Amino acid sequence: MRGWLLGTSGNFSAVVSREPFRLAITSTGLDKGALTADQFVRVDASGSVVHGRGRPSAETALHLVVARLCRAGAILHTHSVWSTIVSERHARERGLWIEGYEMLKGLRGVTSHQHREWLPILENDQDIPKLARQFERLLDEHPGIHGFLLRKHGLYTWGENLSEAKRHLEILEFLMEVIGRAAFAEPSMARS
Repeated sequence: MRGWLLGTSGNFSAVVSREPFRLAITSTGLDKGALTADQFVRVDASGSVVHGRGRPSAETALHLVVARLCRAGAILHTHSVWSTIVSERHARERGLWIEGYEMLKGLRGVTSHQHREWLPILENDQDIPKLARQFERLLDEHPGIHGFLLRKHGLYTWGENLSEAKRHLEILEFLMEVIGRAAFAEPSMARS
């Protein structure tokens, strides 16, 4: 996917059913650019495997909380160069405001380039249940967000279905690249 998933990085999930709750999620340790249907496992609301072989992504608990709190039908997590750079550059502010870009209109509910989108940054942690709790608090503070960054790690975004999640991924990755490239261009532009 456009260099957003290198090696075994990233993970994807989709809600298969709400009652009973079932989430299809990528198995850990696989090349996400060459996935087959049998490389997804189904988990219940607690993250226990109910169908398939392999271990679910180590970040399953984060997917579960996004699916529940955002009523997301699909969650996509990438490890792009630009999301990693932007997450570090704006870590001190714990996020960044994105505004004025026409591409913002690709996010659900956004109708104008004048929209102001908050892209929060959480400190990366191997304690995934802790990250899930932090995301819950984050969503209380910023209920309308379309994604978030993990510092020096990558982007999480979601949608009502896979198509919308993919669109949000493309929009946010585009915006991070524009912001990242602009930041690197600023010193040379100042010299002109």
